[in-house]
Amino acid sequence: MSETNNAADIVPLKRPVRWHIFVFMLPALIVYSAVMVLPLIETLRLSLYNMVDGQPAFVGLANFKVLFGDARWARDFWNALVNNLIFFAIHMCVQNPIGVALAALLSVPKLRGVAFYRTAMFLPTLLSFVIVGFIWKLILSPIWGVAPWMLDLIGLKFLFAPWLGKSGSALIAVSLISNWQYIGIPMMLIYAALLSIPEEVIEAAECDGITGWAQFWKIKLPLILPAIGIISILTFVGNFNAFDLIYTVQGALAGPDMSTDILGTLLYRTFFGFQLQLGDRSMGATIATVMFLIILAGVSLYLFVIQRRMRRYQF
Repeated sequence: MSETNNAADIVPLKRPVRWHIFVFMLPALIVYSAVMVLPLIETLRLSLYNMVDGQPAFVGLANFKVLFGDARWARDFWNALVNNLIFFAIHMCVQNPIGVALAALLSVPKLRGVAFYRTAMFLPTLLSFVIVGFIWKLILSPIWGVAPWMLDLIGLKFLFAPWLGKSGSALIAVSLISNWQYIGIPMMLIYAALLSIPEEVIEAAECDGITGWAQFWKIKLPLILPAIGIISILTFVGNFNAFDLIYTVQGALAGPDMSTDILGTLLYRTFFGFQLQLGDRSMGATIATVMFLIILAGVSLYLFVIQRRMRRYQF
């Protein structure tokens, strides 16, 4: 009975509320809300309004009906969306696999000069997109570019063409330029994931006779799949928010003949106007809202479907 009474007399200790945590988080929360949350809410609100008799009026989903139903708006939107999907597909099929391969090569134990190679391949990521776009326009120029001369050195000058000036190749050329600039990001993330694999796992695989590329495909690759998933969703979000490099290389009209026009450049021309085209804030906000919904759908698909089925390993 005494032990029961003593147990009943024990009062659980209440941990004090750590108000200082909220104090330190408040500046970041204010800045994030002012820069990200409030503009997003205002964009969503503005997409439901339009100018009627010179005054803003609530029109509901009328702007979306115009975007998808009007022949001119629908043509430009679907062209930009298809180009954006191609832009994303090229990054997924070129940038990320090459990033994984480079990370696998850098993780080879006896490779010399790893620090130099790692820095050299990550350096373009640190460059301004203005510099990258201007440099590659000079390199690929058929008049004063060095690309024809370099191809001539190896006897392949006949393959050169004004890739940035042809409708069929402009989008691929710009996508490959973007791949060159940002390939260091998936490389470094995968490289960090490979370094985090315990030595015990590698030694056990070697004891079983699994070495070389077989070890990478059978042991290392399944262990870094979560990192590859994160890279894929970052690529998706980044590509559907892309604007700067295409604007630098091809301009706001995303030529030739709108062949490099993506949702970001379409949004820019619609919202701010360009040359003889006047800006339309409501339709610009509508395009921005559609971009947000596409990105939200892709992220939700990854978080609630793909990531839950992905096997994770704890060490």
